[in-house]
Amino acid sequence: MSTDVPRPGTPGRDRSPTGGPPPSTAADTRTDLRAVRHGKGVALALAALGVVFGDIGTSPLYAMQTVFSLGGGAVEPTAADVYGVISMVIWSITIIVSLKYVALAMRADNDGEGGILALVALLREKLTGRKRLATVLTLGMIGAALFYGDAVITPAISVMSAVEGLVVVNAGFEELVLPISAVILTVLFVVQRWGTEAVGKAFGPVMTVWFLTLAVLGVPHIVAHPGIVAAISPTYALAFVVDNPGAAFIALGGVVLTITGAEALYADMGHFGAGAIRRGWYWVVFPALALNYLGQGALIVEDPTAIASPFFTLAPVWARLPLVILATLATVIASQAVISGAYSVSRQAVRLGMLPRLSVKHTSREEGGQIYVPVVNWILFIGVILLIVLFQSSSRLAAAYGLAVTGTLILTSVLFLMLAREVWRVQAWRIAVFILVVAVIEVAFFASNLTKVVSGGWLPLLIAGVVVAVMTTWRKGNLDLHERERQLEGPLDIFVRVVRSGRVPRVPGVAIYPHPNSTTVPIAMRSNVDFNQVVHEHVVLVQIINENVPHIRHKDRVSVNDLGYSDDGIVHVSIRVGFTDSQDIPRGLALAIGRTPELDFDLDQAHYFLSLLSVHAVGPRGWKTWRKRLFVWLSHIAANRTEVFHLPPDRTVVMGAAIEF
Repeated sequence: MSTDVPRPGTPGRDRSPTGGPPPSTAADTRTDLRAVRHGKGVALALAALGVVFGDIGTSPLYAMQTVFSLGGGAVEPTAADVYGVISMVIWSITIIVSLKYVALAMRADNDGEGGILALVALLREKLTGRKRLATVLTLGMIGAALFYGDAVITPAISVMSAVEGLVVVNAGFEELVLPISAVILTVLFVVQRWGTEAVGKAFGPVMTVWFLTLAVLGVPHIVAHPGIVAAISPTYALAFVVDNPGAAFIALGGVVLTITGAEALYADMGHFGAGAIRRGWYWVVFPALALNYLGQGALIVEDPTAIASPFFTLAPVWARLPLVILATLATVIASQAVISGAYSVSRQAVRLGMLPRLSVKHTSREEGGQIYVPVVNWILFIGVILLIVLFQSSSRLAAAYGLAVTGTLILTSVLFLMLAREVWRVQAWRIAVFILVVAVIEVAFFASNLTKVVSGGWLPLLIAGVVVAVMTTWRKGNLDLHERERQLEGPLDIFVRVVRSGRVPRVPGVAIYPHPNSTTVPIAMRSNVDFNQVVHEHVVLVQIINENVPHIRHKDRVSVNDLGYSDDGIVHVSIRVGFTDSQDIPRGLALAIGRTPELDFDLDQAHYFLSLLSVHAVGPRGWKTWRKRLFVWLSHIAANRTEVFHLPPDRTVVMGAAIEF
């Protein structure tokens, strides 16, 4: 195994098929990007408050209430139980979020991207052995699938829980909860097209007010009962576990709600960068959460009846309606964290071959991770609306909340430990400390949430099962498809020699073939020769190479390869684009015109030939019928390459072959 690995915290190496861009382009651009991030640190941290921390930041609304309602009141509002619960909350947030994710996991980024699939990509690049790679991909698929389950449940339960706060003010509002929730969620998903930066700028100030409110609500009760500060000591959590293990185990099912959003925080790293997220967490979010939970604990000790709604009871009566309105806005924003995280996970899944090519729209010229994925957005929207219609209250969804989160926590830890041990070569004793401090707690959370399977925990498992079926079906089908495609294409060098031999007539004109490599023959080109028995005078094979930098300068964007011969009119052109550059093939080719004699033609007269493999599901032939049909459907929803490459429709021909599965 290679020992030349990036140190923790550095971006992964450039994976350009051409061997990476010159230092004057990619390296300098990354430096510029880091400088921009540093210069915009405060602004990015503010925007991150509106996108990254919404989920975890709204947990105080329902976490403590849930703890004292689980198990038929197994956790009692006595001083011992309250101190134990608050201690568990503070240390769960400290260990899982501050230590594991913010301090450690965010050092494992794949070209700036975070999340469980970023770990999979890093491990796939460095590990050897088919079984180990298969294990990593399987764990990644399951983790990503569980995250999608969380991404569907979080918007539904968050928005409904806040809107239900209106009932605290006026019981007559109960019938309005469902339609108001549906309208709010619809607006939320509609505005996604403007991008996470625009959404973050709009949501950031609201969440800043929200976190300040959390702190302000908690402080008076801490002052009234200063003894609650002692709960910061982990000894109270340990005493709770030892003295009342049954209640402590049940309490974990509610305490886990205080760390929901941790995986979304990691997955959202590409949207704003690790620095902005760390600043937002340590400067604002963590202190505000700690003060609010301590305040709720102090309130419950002073008034045990407050367990019915400890968060809203923190506020004086006159402030509760404004607080409900603010909480509604905050929980709407909470949904943004998992929505934007789902975009990042989806793009990484496409790169790993787990999902078909999706239309990805970059919404920022400075942050490559700020993206919008339309198909994912609307699938999530449909799922969220179905949930609120079927369950109709946040309390019915509460049992489903937590299992997906804890499952993803464990899988992320397993992959992170593999990366630390196998790639970073971290000492064994440090791995052991991580397992004892972090992994043991996560396993306890997962075990506690397993008790919810029958009462609602089946929902995220069902969603995850569907997603895993989709990913495994696409991956297996795509591997089979590419193998058969390569057989149909054949080697390019042999094809060029046949053309040079003069056995195939040449006709005037320019034929441009978009193709992902320079070693095989495009299906459209082979089909053109088979059916028309001719080759155009000028033939250009075009490969788009996506670089993980914002922009590639025009003078560095195009490279030309004559494939070994300078007199046959056949050339290969590579067009390198950054994440803010358009994948516009005609515009890229315009930069290459005139560079060689083979590229001396009028681009406006050129015709484009796109290769297309038409996939049909027929007969049993190894796959079960439903998987074949699923793969065919997935292949049909892939992004339209004519639009992606900005090809002129009136001069674009789609040619190919049919493959039966």
